[in-house]
Amino acid sequence: MNTSANPATVPRARLLIVDDDVVFCGALSRAMEKRGFQVRCAHNVGDALHLASGPYVPDKAIVDLSMPGESGLVLIEGLKRVVGSVEIVVLTGFASIATAVEAIKLGAVHYLTKPADADEIASAFDKKTGRANIDFPQHPMSVDRLEWEHIQKVLRECQGNISQTARRLGMHRRTLQRKLGKNPPKYQRSSKPRDRFG
Repeated sequence: MNTSANPATVPRARLLIVDDDVVFCGALSRAMEKRGFQVRCAHNVGDALHLASGPYVPDKAIVDLSMPGESGLVLIEGLKRVVGSVEIVVLTGFASIATAVEAIKLGAVHYLTKPADADEIASAFDKKTGRANIDFPQHPMSVDRLEWEHIQKVLRECQGNISQTARRLGMHRRTLQRKLGKNPPKYQRSSKPRDRFG
């Protein structure tokens, strides 16, 4: 008698995608379903925690850091509190070393910057340990990027308080707000074309 499991009966990992971009969520959801995941989406911290608390307890989650209202960092902490075993990959278009460190400290297993293709995102769940042989960047960060990273670090230390951060940086509050309102300077690195979700 053949005792091997029927692939149709093998439970699929439940994946929760949390991003305020509805179009992005839909595209990524379809791509991850093709890769064998059962997927649900939420577009804010409250809805995500509601799903995870009962109707849909996720095995894995993809969390965008920058959303209206509470941030993805708050969600990471909440998801780990509600579902301790959930594996979380952070995905964001506004990368900074400070937020990456915080995300990992709060329980994320990996941190990716947009754009990232579906295969890269799916494989990130398997990267739970560091690599000693990772390549170092060939070019140093620009002065603008260094400034951005330092601002993000101080902002985190001030728990998001703009006025306190401006005082610590010796910067006018409006100047700081203007800098925070811009997209972060990119790393000086060679870029490779990325596939669309598919």
